[in-house]
Amino acid sequence: MRIGHGYDAHRFEDGKKMIIGGVCFDCDYGLMAHSDGDVLAHAICDALLGAAGLGDIGKLFPDTDNAYKNIYSMLLLERACAAVRDAGFEIEYIDSTIVAQQPKMAPYIASMRETVAKYAKIDPSLFNVKATTEEKMGFTGRKEGISAHAVCLLRSI
Repeated sequence: MRIGHGYDAHRFEDGKKMIIGGVCFDCDYGLMAHSDGDVLAHAICDALLGAAGLGDIGKLFPDTDNAYKNIYSMLLLERACAAVRDAGFEIEYIDSTIVAQQPKMAPYIASMRETVAKYAKIDPSLFNVKATTEEKMGFTGRKEGISAHAVCLLRSI
């Protein structure tokens, strides 16, 4: 068994689509990034890649490569999961937390679970996502951006 942890954060950017957990939110701002800025997908990728000893998302998908410019991060997650399986591991469980003062996550959680599970090629019961605020403290509390944490458990196959 192997355990991995991932973290990502992005600042808000007006006029961009907000995509978290592969789900497009109904708001007029998004997250600044080379890709689509999906902090949840990026944190999950880092957790999985770290647990498998494959480095991190920047190693596999460098932000200096235009092939990943504005890419839908679920495609990165799909490729990261394939790399984890190719390295001889299976996903046992993924747990995650989104930290955001805004927008509200609750209406999107079920869709995020389904979307992440689909691209990770796991049963939705093997993925959990929660959301919290920081009670108006820190950069997320000041509504400057969003962060996400993910942990995973892998088993050798």
